[in-house]
Amino acid sequence: MAIFNRHKFEKLAVDKSKTLAWAIAFFSGILMALTTAPVNAWLFAWLALVPLWVLVVSYERPIITQKKPKFIVLPDSFLLLPLLWGIGYHGLALSWIMGIHPMTWLGVPWWPSLAIALFCWAFITLWGAALVTVWTWLFVIFNSLSLPGKNSIIILNSPPLQGGAGGGKAQFSALTRVLIGTALWCALESIWSTGSLWWTSLSYTQSPHNLAILHLGQLSGPSAVTAAIVAVNGLIAEAFIQGRRKKEEGRRKNWIAYILPTSLCLVLHIAGWSLYNRPLNQEAATALKIGIIQGNIPNEIKFDSGGWRRALEGYTTGYKQLADRKVDAVLIPETALPFIWTNEYQRSTLSFYQAILERGVVAWVGGFGQQENSITNSLLAIDRTGEIIGRYDKLKLVPLGEYIPFYEILGGIINRLSPLDAHLVPGNSKQLFDTPFGRAIVGICYDSAFAEIFRYQAANGGEFMLTASNNAHYKPPMLAQHHALDVMRAIETDRWAVIATNTGYSAFVNPRGETVWKSGINTYEVRDATIYRRQTRTLYVRWGDWLTPVLLVLAGLMRLIVKN
Repeated sequence: MAIFNRHKFEKLAVDKSKTLAWAIAFFSGILMALTTAPVNAWLFAWLALVPLWVLVVSYERPIITQKKPKFIVLPDSFLLLPLLWGIGYHGLALSWIMGIHPMTWLGVPWWPSLAIALFCWAFITLWGAALVTVWTWLFVIFNSLSLPGKNSIIILNSPPLQGGAGGGKAQFSALTRVLIGTALWCALESIWSTGSLWWTSLSYTQSPHNLAILHLGQLSGPSAVTAAIVAVNGLIAEAFIQGRRKKEEGRRKNWIAYILPTSLCLVLHIAGWSLYNRPLNQEAATALKIGIIQGNIPNEIKFDSGGWRRALEGYTTGYKQLADRKVDAVLIPETALPFIWTNEYQRSTLSFYQAILERGVVAWVGGFGQQENSITNSLLAIDRTGEIIGRYDKLKLVPLGEYIPFYEILGGIINRLSPLDAHLVPGNSKQLFDTPFGRAIVGICYDSAFAEIFRYQAANGGEFMLTASNNAHYKPPMLAQHHALDVMRAIETDRWAVIATNTGYSAFVNPRGETVWKSGINTYEVRDATIYRRQTRTLYVRWGDWLTPVLLVLAGLMRLIVKN
């Protein structure tokens, strides 16, 4: 009986330890989420990954069978650590997605609307958490490659593991682990960003406030900022693990180990600060006076006759005001005037179009275009004669909102829940946008989360940046996060950015990422400012994300060196 009670007590202690570890992982993920809007506690990002790193590295050693091929057994409880961290981070950071509910104005009943919103939130949260889980799984694999034997196979199992982290005779050094962890995280973010669901890169936790570190994006895009955050967190975690090990061995803690992450963080900020402080060299000959109209048309009325009349009146009046201020061009938001502008007859009947012919100021109009029998979400450049001289079709459509993924499977279900015609088609990834003032870099709403779209256009002659969005159906934190992404794109490409939204935040941002002006939320705004065309080419614009493959190669070389 005494033996049974002792075993029961030990099992209870193990269960409590696991529960505590899961709680720490979850709340450290929430800590990372607090770095985003609306809290913007960006400093937390340099510490919030530390608990997960320590838990992963300090977890029980994988069990290795003595027969070949060898098996590395990971318990289900282990993978709950990164899963919970990812749910805490992505779930809270993306909670604004619930703002799409209720969709009764679209004809979706209240309860199905709630179900759709919850499904979207849960799916994108788990998709983000999957990145963290895969990172942890790969991290353990690479950290276990130094174990004796070849052809190891990873399998999941529920029994608890025993021993120390990583195991093996030739265990990875702390610096090698940091390099491996950083390379893997950057690689996975790169893979995730090629898909249709992407928003919460670790890099955007620093935007728009930590401009010094954001300027590392000029070197290799978002991966440079992500690598900085992961590396500093990893070094702090390794210093903590080393200190705890010494304490368990009865030795005195050595605080010198914390000098390395502190120094790296300082050096990275100094490097970014030096890029931030470079002169802009703005020449008068490159100046453009651009106007923005923030129409503030609620989505509830946008697609009915009353909403159309209000939009036409507001944008026409604003256009005339800006023309009187002698602006060179006017930018209006995504689908601000929801008509098919490629249809000459349809656009010729609109008062806004007639104002263009009367005042002769170039307009960049958010509306719909046609692509054979389909419709595109487009930004069209209309010159003083009324001709369409440039067109950009939105590249990254919003799943469920603008298109139905796996339509053959889900189409019937979604169509029964909603009357939306979700059959928009995306634009060509190689499209460019020409204006009378030179080539522009363009993004429409969700495009802002995908840095490569902007890099490509900058590398092909884009001299200034235009983004048009309609965020009216989301909560204010999303508007602030969207602005943070636009700030990053302006810094990475070293371009002035003009940002027009339906309900906020519209803005002018300079190449340093400084917001020259930003609108309010749910307000009608007519604003103009002078921007400057630029032809500079940052390292990122020229070479793209070169850092991630370099980190992967270095990590592979370090693994070979340590193993040998």
